[in-house]
Amino acid sequence: MTVLQRRDFLRGLAIAGCGFDARAAAPVEDPPAAATEAAQNVTRQLAHFVVASRPGDLPEKVRKEASRTLLNWMGCAIGGSHQDAVSNAIAALTPFAGSGQASLMGRRERMDSLHAALINGISSHVLDFDDTHLKTVIHPAGPVVPAILAIAEHRTVSGQDFLHALVLGAEVECRIGNAVYPAHYDIGWHITGTTGPFGAAAAVGKLLNLSEQQMTWALGIAASQPVGLREMFGSMTKSFHPGRAAQNGLTAALLASCNFTSSEQSIEAPRGWANVLSTAHKYDEITGGLGESYEILLNTYKPFACGIVIHPTIDGCIQLRKEYNLKASEIESVALRVHPLVLELTGKKTPQTGLEGKFSVYFAAALALTQGAAGEREFSDRLVRDPGIVALRDKVSTTVDPAIGEEQVRITVTLKDGRRLEKFVEHVVGSLERPMTNEDLEAKFVGLADGVLPPAQARRVMDLCWNIETLPDAGNLAKAAVA
Repeated sequence: MTVLQRRDFLRGLAIAGCGFDARAAAPVEDPPAAATEAAQNVTRQLAHFVVASRPGDLPEKVRKEASRTLLNWMGCAIGGSHQDAVSNAIAALTPFAGSGQASLMGRRERMDSLHAALINGISSHVLDFDDTHLKTVIHPAGPVVPAILAIAEHRTVSGQDFLHALVLGAEVECRIGNAVYPAHYDIGWHITGTTGPFGAAAAVGKLLNLSEQQMTWALGIAASQPVGLREMFGSMTKSFHPGRAAQNGLTAALLASCNFTSSEQSIEAPRGWANVLSTAHKYDEITGGLGESYEILLNTYKPFACGIVIHPTIDGCIQLRKEYNLKASEIESVALRVHPLVLELTGKKTPQTGLEGKFSVYFAAALALTQGAAGEREFSDRLVRDPGIVALRDKVSTTVDPAIGEEQVRITVTLKDGRRLEKFVEHVVGSLERPMTNEDLEAKFVGLADGVLPPAQARRVMDLCWNIETLPDAGNLAKAAVA
């Protein structure tokens, strides 16, 4: 419909008495049909890359990092498997779920593949302990692994193909994220939930052997299913985002496998995903160097079970506690100089639940100074309401400093005897500059699996993750991780 036709149509509605005010609907010019960037056929190029990629194309360091990503995801999913968010979701959806096709990590129940992808995605993110692509703050494994695990239990998938699909899924979602971050995130979208369907669709589509045309459609169907608002941070719904992204991406690939069509320029079209969901985009971040560099090499793993932007504060406070053997009773005040994003994302001053505490830099500082740790057990309702921690929390102040980087913080602890203790964190533990080792990841896994899986079973799951490429049937990994 041209602009003139649209104008006449709207006037006709008004004349016909349809309650439409044509004066309030001034004609809007259509965006240029052949915009320079849109002419790149971004969606098609991405689909071609995924379809053409072969396991042998992956460098050894990429495969090793993918194994680390998988191990970390499994630990988080098992550790979060009995959180209220997961149990509540299972109780709500089981009456409407299909036959038990797929496993739920850390639990005995089984659900149909689509619902299992949703639940396992929720489980892996509910502790806010999962992997993070620091360039975009996407949690790459959250939407991808639940989707390909569900497929791996439905049909035989080799471990080599499984790991390859994981790498491709992470590549797709992170490259799309690179193209729109930070503008897309700044307007309120939770980028893991919005880019995740692309990653899950690409990964599952690869395992389903989709053609280039079908993969293009799968990406288009994924583009129509973004999920996640940052408003939900601190509630159960935040963990719903990667779960739904996994489910949506799996759905997209399955539909495309039966030739369910979509736009072929779903990402870059004038009214496509990037233009509708972001105020800025850089399409060369999606297509440049495909197959030459891999985003999974930029993946990081959290030592603390909370929002990534408060990790520097926790790291620095734990260091000060150890160096000076600090006690809360000695502290007069705590002053933090932080990156602007810290207060935007974690500015809750009086959290009331463990989930809310994960988004409070004030509570996080007090927690680190009093407990010397900030794992899954520390972010509890009990500690959030502990009188001693609350008293110290209320002594924490923040100042936004644009000169402070996202991985940095400057901490000043003033003691009651007048001494001032300072700590500047330049690169937080868990970052690319100070990465968690394989031993660190195993220790994290063991802590998360404690109380869910027996030690011997936890050890077996870790070994399967490290050796995933040797498995003839990757579905055995999912079966090994049930309680």
